[in-house]
Amino acid sequence: MQTSKRNFIRLAGALAVAATGAPALATPVRTSRGSYLIRNGAVITVDRATGTLPRADVLLRDGTIEKVGRGLRAPGVEVIDATDRIVMPGFVNSHYHLWSAIGRSFTAREGFSYYPAKGATSTLYTPEDFYNSVLLGCAELAHGGTTTVHNWSHNTRSPAHADAELRAHRQSLLRARYSYGHVDQMPADELNRYEDLARVRRDWFRERSPLAGLVHLGLNLRGPQQSTEAVFHEEMKFARASGLPVAIHAPQEAPNNVDALDYERRGYLGPDFMIAHYVPASPADLAALARTKTPLSFATHSELRLSGTGDARAALFAMRAAGLAVSLSSDATSIAPPDMFEAMRFTWNLGVPWAGTPSAGAKPVGVHEVIEMATINGAMALGLGDVTGSIVEGKRADIILVRTDDLNIGPVGNAETAIVQSGSAANVETVMVDGRILKRGGRLVAYDTPAIMRRARQSAERIRAAAGAALQS
Repeated sequence: MQTSKRNFIRLAGALAVAATGAPALATPVRTSRGSYLIRNGAVITVDRATGTLPRADVLLRDGTIEKVGRGLRAPGVEVIDATDRIVMPGFVNSHYHLWSAIGRSFTAREGFSYYPAKGATSTLYTPEDFYNSVLLGCAELAHGGTTTVHNWSHNTRSPAHADAELRAHRQSLLRARYSYGHVDQMPADELNRYEDLARVRRDWFRERSPLAGLVHLGLNLRGPQQSTEAVFHEEMKFARASGLPVAIHAPQEAPNNVDALDYERRGYLGPDFMIAHYVPASPADLAALARTKTPLSFATHSELRLSGTGDARAALFAMRAAGLAVSLSSDATSIAPPDMFEAMRFTWNLGVPWAGTPSAGAKPVGVHEVIEMATINGAMALGLGDVTGSIVEGKRADIILVRTDDLNIGPVGNAETAIVQSGSAANVETVMVDGRILKRGGRLVAYDTPAIMRRARQSAERIRAAAGAALQS
C-alpha cells in the first residue's frame, strides 16, 4: 500500500509524539456549537454605546451573537434562563506562561522566590509535562470564566514541546494566541533562530488548521531583559520579517533596559508589539506607547510581588494618564492564580488615589474600567477586538453567566460592582467559547477533569523530585 506524503508526515508526527511520551489526545465531552437564547439576564455588554442592560436577552446562532435586546423570540433554539444571572463577555488573560501552570507551588528553598524556582525546574519539563500543564491551565481558566488567553511560551524547548502545547490548545477549545518562544536560560549572546517556526506554521496554522481558527500564532522574544541589545535587535529583524505579532517582557528587576522611544524610532512599536510589566516606564516611554497604540499587559500581582524597578501603583496611574488601554494578566501560577476576578479586585483596590502622591488628583479606577481591562482591552491587545471581548452583534459567542443568588455575591444592586467586588470562579455557572459550552450548571463539561488533575500531579511530582534540594518539599 502506498503512503501519501501528507499521510507520511502525519505518521511521522504521531511517531515523534509517541517517542516523547506525550499522552494520546483524549476526547473531551464536546458539546457542538449551538444556537441559544439567553433570556432575562443582567447583561454587561462592555460596549460603551450600549452599557449594562438590567434585564435583556442575547440570541446566539452558530457561534455568533446575532441580537441583543428585550423580549427576543427565536423558535427552535435552546433557551437558557438567565434570571438572577449576570451575562457578560468571557475574560481575556493577556499574559500567561501556561507551560508552568503545574508549578504553582514550586518554591525556592529560601521561601518564595520565582526566579530561583523557575531556574531549578525549567529544564526538567518534558513534552508530556507541557501538555499536562497547558491543559490544566486552560481548564482552570475556563472554570473561572476566562475564554481567551495569550499563552506566552517562553520555554519552547523543542519541536515536540511546541506540538504538546498546541495539542493541549486544540483540546481546550479556548480562544488563544500561542506565542512561540525561546528556550529558558539561553545564553544572552546566543541568537534564537526559531528553526522550527516554519514547521509549526505549516502543521498547525495552515488554511484548514486543526485549531479550527480559535488559536493564532505569535512570537515571544526574550527582549533586552534576557539577551544582549545586539541579539534583541537581530531577533526583532526576524520577527518583523515573519509578519507575526510580537511580545516581550520589560524587566522587573534593575536595570530597566527597555527603551520605548528607541523602539518607536526603529519602527517596532504598534498594535502588534505587546509589552508586559513595564512598571518603570517614563512619561516619555508611555507617550510613545500611546502614540503607536502599543498594548501593555499589567500582571497586577506580579508587578507588586516582583517589581524592583518601580512603584506598581504609581505605574498604573501613569499608564492611565497616558491614555493606554491596559489589559490584565496573571503571569505565572507560582506568582498568582490565573483568576481574573481576583486580578480585577486587586487592580480596583490598587487604583485608589493617595493624598500626598502624584495620584492625589487622579480619578479612581472604577469597576467598569477594570472590567474593560479584563475583557475588551485584552481582546484588542491580542488583535481580537472585532472578535471577542464584548457582547456586540456580529462578534463571536464568548460569553459567561455568573450566578447572583449565591451567598457571597447577592443581593445585587449594581451588576458591575457585584462582579468586581464580590465575584469568584465559584459563581461562574456557564462558560461558552465560540458558541460551544465548556461549563454548565457550575460544572466543566468539556474536560475530563479527574484525568487532567491526575496527569498534572504526576508531572509536578516528577519535576519536584528531579529538582531535589533546590525546591522546598
